Amino acid sequence: MNRLRSIFFCSCLLLLAGCVKDKTCVPKTVASEQATMQSFASANGMVVQAHPSGMLYQIVSSGNGATASLSSLVSVRYTGKLMNGTVFDSRTTTPAEFTLGQVITGWQLGVPLIQKGGKIRLIIPSSLAYGCTATGPIPADAVLFFEIELVDVR
Repeated sequence: MNRLRSIFFCSCLLLLAGCVKDKTCVPKTVASEQATMQSFASANGMVVQAHPSGMLYQIVSSGNGATASLSSLVSVRYTGKLMNGTVFDSRTTTPAEFTLGQVITGWQLGVPLIQKGGKIRLIIPSSLAYGCTATGPIPADAVLFFEIELVDVR
């Protein structure tokens, strides 16, 4: 009986240990990435505005159609880069389609700043992108740059 209790107790401890979240992933603050974001904007000749979230943006053209919401199906052409200029994703010919509410927070905040037919450049702090989690070719804690054309909003 004692052996059975010991096995049960050890099993419970192992289950509880597996439920403890990894505390090593702590997202950077927007303030800690401001210098990097401003430097990128300056180096690329961008005149940017600061969004209340801390993201930087430049409206290239505002467009004149519908404005996207989180539930909108958007069609976009875009290029995504790391701060060193490395392109990690690009859809510049055939537009990509998705619901705006299903993408990173930086896009959710930035795309509604323009209307259908508009173009915007976003410099997104890591906390509004993928945070301290690496995703494919995007390293952890990466500030991202996107050039986006809002082709359609439904």
